[in-house]
Amino acid sequence: MTPQLPISLRLGKQLAFPDPASASREGLVAIGGDFSVERLLLAYRSGIFPWTIRPITWWSPDPRAIFELDRFHVPHRLVKFIRQRPFEITRDHAFRRVMEGCAQSARGREETWVTPEFIAAYTRLHELGHAHSLECWRAGELVGGIYGVSVGGFFAGESMFHRADNASKVALCQLIEHLRARGFALFDIQMVTPATEPFGPVEVPRDEYLKRLGLAVRMECKFD
Repeated sequence: MTPQLPISLRLGKQLAFPDPASASREGLVAIGGDFSVERLLLAYRSGIFPWTIRPITWWSPDPRAIFELDRFHVPHRLVKFIRQRPFEITRDHAFRRVMEGCAQSARGREETWVTPEFIAAYTRLHELGHAHSLECWRAGELVGGIYGVSVGGFFAGESMFHRADNASKVALCQLIEHLRARGFALFDIQMVTPATEPFGPVEVPRDEYLKRLGLAVRMECKFD
């Protein structure tokens, strides 16, 4: 059922969003609009992200889950696994295929919000240098990956997948290392999930998140 929102929170053609502080208790900020590059980038700069396509919904939960890049926890067994160099790691070599992997159902994830519309919109972001992927390969096969959106020193992790044991976990760890090396300041994961919980995410109040976001997006960082 479509959430009932005041008229002021229903987006039209104007490129603008309501204040995230006006979000519902669940974090819903607005309904409507489009998936244009300009609107998506404005959303991320504003602490807002899309979640569904029919209708398009925009969210800013409180609290917000993030990874502190300098306190990211890698479980001991995974450290040992990574030392074996089980996968070939690449960046931005197969962005659309990573999204398509995230869109496929898997054990524990029978439904996905990564629809064809999301894939098309975020592929456009990628082609313009605003969205990136990290891939894990084994014997020439894509077996895992992660993708997200970057603005300045901010990275929004969107989704990850695996077709081989630990591939998505390795992808996440490699991405964290890369963001550290590039000087990024904020890694948003929106909310804590069973897949991210072992790595020590933290939840911060929305107002703190928005302050940190405002500083991060003004940084001169490049993903590549």
